[in-house]
Amino acid sequence: MRGDAMARDSMQFDAVIVGGGPSGLSAAIRLKQLAQQHNREIGVCVVEKGAEIGAHILSGAVIETRALDEFIPDWRERGAPLLTPAGDDMFLFLTEKKAFRLPTPPQMHNHGNYIVSLGNVCRWLATQAEELGVEIYPGFAAAEVLYDENGRVMGVATGDMGVERDGKPGENFQPGVELHATYTIFAEGCRGSLSKQLMERFNLREGVDPQTFGIGIKELWEVDPAQHKPGHVVHTVGWPMDRHTYGGSFLYHLEDNQVAVGFVIGLDYQNPHLSPFDEFQRFKTHPAIRPTFEGGRRIAYGARALAEGGYQSVPRLVFPGGALIGDTAGFLNVPKIKGTHTAMKSGIVCAEAIFEALAAEAPPPVVEAYPEALKASWVWDELYKVRNVRPSFHAGLWLGIAYSALDTYLFRGRAPWTFKNHADHDRLKPADASPKIQYPKPDGVVSFDKLSSVFISATNHEEISRCT
Repeated sequence: MRGDAMARDSMQFDAVIVGGGPSGLSAAIRLKQLAQQHNREIGVCVVEKGAEIGAHILSGAVIETRALDEFIPDWRERGAPLLTPAGDDMFLFLTEKKAFRLPTPPQMHNHGNYIVSLGNVCRWLATQAEELGVEIYPGFAAAEVLYDENGRVMGVATGDMGVERDGKPGENFQPGVELHATYTIFAEGCRGSLSKQLMERFNLREGVDPQTFGIGIKELWEVDPAQHKPGHVVHTVGWPMDRHTYGGSFLYHLEDNQVAVGFVIGLDYQNPHLSPFDEFQRFKTHPAIRPTFEGGRRIAYGARALAEGGYQSVPRLVFPGGALIGDTAGFLNVPKIKGTHTAMKSGIVCAEAIFEALAAEAPPPVVEAYPEALKASWVWDELYKVRNVRPSFHAGLWLGIAYSALDTYLFRGRAPWTFKNHADHDRLKPADASPKIQYPKPDGVVSFDKLSSVFISATNHEEISRCT
């Protein structure tokens, strides 16, 4: 604990949840649902670094409702913003000038799913949580993990406000607040700063494969109504990626003439000259993609890291005083290109285990019931069945596609082997041994430069200039 901790106010809860995304909000709601069902009082707090819930969620996603059906079965009657049922699926292989339609892999069939603004879904989940009595504090980033004298996690502290550029308190300085809890649930998303510290402190990655990552870049467009097909889902592989680089795109047609377009590139690429941003921009210039956006208007831009390691790379989920849920732990189903339903389910399972632990006369330091219950759930089975798909692409695009088909249709995810994940950086080649990539200049119509993109990303940074 910091030496100036006494200068900070503190608040006590039964459970503090770090992160107001799908997993964190699902955990909060489930805890309060159980308290209500069992006529018990428990204090639950969610702290979210964004200025509002959903502020750091990239809009445009296809989600399964499986987890939502389980813990809020009347979500339709409650006005959940799932407005656009997924319609026809299209899976394309792109060359530089042409597009060839391929059979849609079973994992990518979206019948029964919904195209949503995930930010709106999170905002709706937050209202459900608040109605149940969850305290939600947006605009406060958890900056420090707090430990008791035995080394058990006892909560988090929010960051100090009003700090000057030199790191000293300014006129409007306000110290952070300590949020103490019996259990602290970390739902920070991929590569959360506190979660990384916890993994190191408690050695949570011992005995599992290295986590592997992707970078997902996304834009939200308002397109010409003539180009809009509500519910239409397109995925592509191939160009502009070479056959040694894992990557692909998606186009999701939402309501109100909006289309979410994104590109994901595995960070195990070999050529250090590759620029994920520029690959995404030139992808939109493809003859099969460009017409969707001509005559339209780009509304928003964003990017985020994705944990792609899956089953082999899930860390130990519990430690004294806390647990990891959602993308913090890496529950993304890569072949399905979905992780919201698995993230939500992990939050639900964790909440149920913690609720039982809180009922004990002496709550156990480590809630082992959570990982045990998760391994018995459909999340674990789903991740196990696709565990070999992403690693198979280390052999190249065509071998990856061939193996994935074999694994899916013949072995049905039950092959008697499990491929290992290797650290992404191990595949990177020296720059002087790699061909340079010449990217076309942005045309300002469908492709854009980085500065104009960051300008519409809702990201604000205070510029600091120093003279030497």
